[in-house]
Amino acid sequence: MARLNDNYCKLKAGYLFPEIARRVNAFCEADPDGKARLIRCGIGDVTEPLPPAAIAALHAAADELATRDTFRGYGPEQGYPFLRAAIAQNDYRDRGIEIADDEIFVSDGSKCDCANILDILGDQNHFAIPDPVYPVYADTNVMAGHTGAAAPDGAFAGLTYLAGNAENGFVPPPPTTGKIDVAYLCFPNNPTGAVATRAQLAEWVAYALANDVLLLFDAAYEAYIQDPTLPRSIYEIEGARRCAIEFRSFSKNGGFTGVRCAFTVVPKELTATTADGTRLPLHGLWLRRMTTKFNGTAYIVQRAAEALYTPQGKAQVAALVAHYTGNAAILRQAAATAGLRVFGGENAPYIWASAPDGLSSWEFFDKMLTDANVVITPGSGFGRAGEGWFRISAFNSRKNATEVARRLADLLKTNAG
Repeated sequence: MARLNDNYCKLKAGYLFPEIARRVNAFCEADPDGKARLIRCGIGDVTEPLPPAAIAALHAAADELATRDTFRGYGPEQGYPFLRAAIAQNDYRDRGIEIADDEIFVSDGSKCDCANILDILGDQNHFAIPDPVYPVYADTNVMAGHTGAAAPDGAFAGLTYLAGNAENGFVPPPPTTGKIDVAYLCFPNNPTGAVATRAQLAEWVAYALANDVLLLFDAAYEAYIQDPTLPRSIYEIEGARRCAIEFRSFSKNGGFTGVRCAFTVVPKELTATTADGTRLPLHGLWLRRMTTKFNGTAYIVQRAAEALYTPQGKAQVAALVAHYTGNAAILRQAAATAGLRVFGGENAPYIWASAPDGLSSWEFFDKMLTDANVVITPGSGFGRAGEGWFRISAFNSRKNATEVARRLADLLKTNAG
C-alpha cells in the first residue's frame, strides 16, 4: 500500500494565495459582467512587459536552436558559465564583494531554492523563521518533517518564530534564549517591506558565527533598495561568507515571474557538520543536489537574464524598478494619509499597513474586495504577527496604482464618516 507523506496533513487547510484566489473567484462569479472593475494588488506578480534587451536575447537564443551547428540540448545544471560570470561580476565583484563564478547556482526560482535547500540540511536542525514572513519557509519545513502539528493560532511546534512588530520595525533581532541551527532572513522583507540596516545584519552575522548558525538570506527584492546606506547583500557584512547562503531572483527586477530564472550563492568556505561532528562544505553538496535533481534553467532564459547586465538591460531594469517604486510611493502615501500605520513602500515594492477599526486581516481583505473592489493580501497569512495588518503590492500599472490609492482613501473616509 502506498503511504502518504503525513507531514502534508499538518499544513493548514489552504496555502495563502490559493485561499485568496478562492475568495476572488467567488466574487468574480457573482459579478460575471465585470462591472466592479476589480484591481488585483494581492500576489506580487509583475504587470509590465519584459525589458527589450531580454526580448531580443530570447529571440536570438531561440534562433540558435534552429540549426544543427548552434543547437543546444542539455546544459550545465548549475548554470551556463556566461550567466554565472555576469552575475558574479555585476552583482558582487563590481560592488566590492568577492564571489567566484562557480559559487553561483542558476535555477528557475528563489522560491524553489528556498525550499530545495532543505535537501542538504539534516532533520536534526532547529529552524527559526521571522514572523510575519513569506509562508514558503514554514510550509516547506512542515512538508520536510521538521515540525510538529500546528497550534490553533497557526504556529507549528518545533519552529522558533522571530517576532517582527511595529516596535522593532519588523526587523527581528537574533534570539537571546534557546538554540537554533538555521535561521531564515528576508530583506527587503516580504510582506512588510522592512529592510535591515548594516548594523542589524552585522548583529545577525556575529550571532551566527558565535553560535554556529546557518543563515538563509532571501534577497529577492534587493533591487528595490533606494537608500545607499542599506546593504543589498548579506556578503557586504564581514564574515558572512562563513555563515550564509543568499537567494536572489530575476522575477521582480527583470519581470521574469513567468520566464523563471534565479540564483543561489553558496560560498566554498561555508560548512556544516555530519552526525559524527565532521565539518563538510555545503558548496559541494548543493552542487550534487542540483546535478542530481535538476536539469538546468533553459538556455534561452539564461541568455535573456544575461542581457539584463548589458548597458541597455541595466537601464531598462532600472526603469522597471523606478516604475514599481513610484507605484509604491503613491500607495504608501494614500495609506498614511488615511491614518493607517504604514511600513515598507520606500525600499521595497510592498506596503504593509494596519487594518482600520480593529478589523482582522481577513475581515479587511473581504471589505476591500467587496466595497472597494481591490484585492490585497491579509497579513495573518504571513504568520501570527501579521494579524491586524495587510499588504498591498505595487506591481501594477500606474493607472491602477493611482485608482487603488483613491479607492482606499474613499473607503476609509466613508468608514470614518
